[in-house]
Amino acid sequence: MLVRLLDPDVVLRADAVVVEMGSPAEVRGAVDVAEMFSGRARAARPAVVDGLAGLVWVQGGVPRVVFTFVVVDGVVAGIDLVGDGGAIGAMEIEFGEG
Repeated sequence: MLVRLLDPDVVLRADAVVVEMGSPAEVRGAVDVAEMFSGRARAARPAVVDGLAGLVWVQGGVPRVVFTFVVVDGVVAGIDLVGDGGAIGAMEIEFGEG
């Protein structure tokens, strides 16, 4: 199902901190990006990140990885995974109720 939301040429990029956690630095293509997320992003919580829809993986009450999305013509064309604490600290992150 996820693959339907992704542009065929979607690019996922991870910063150095997320790469150290075990993510590839870059993944290209809808099928490969969807396969990377299979079972991995379940712990991520929906959030508003700098005014846009995103996901945040929180561990011990601290945001560890922020997922930001570039949406073009209704599909996800890019995904950035940010794990750098300074970069995350500069983001405005809001979680919904629940």
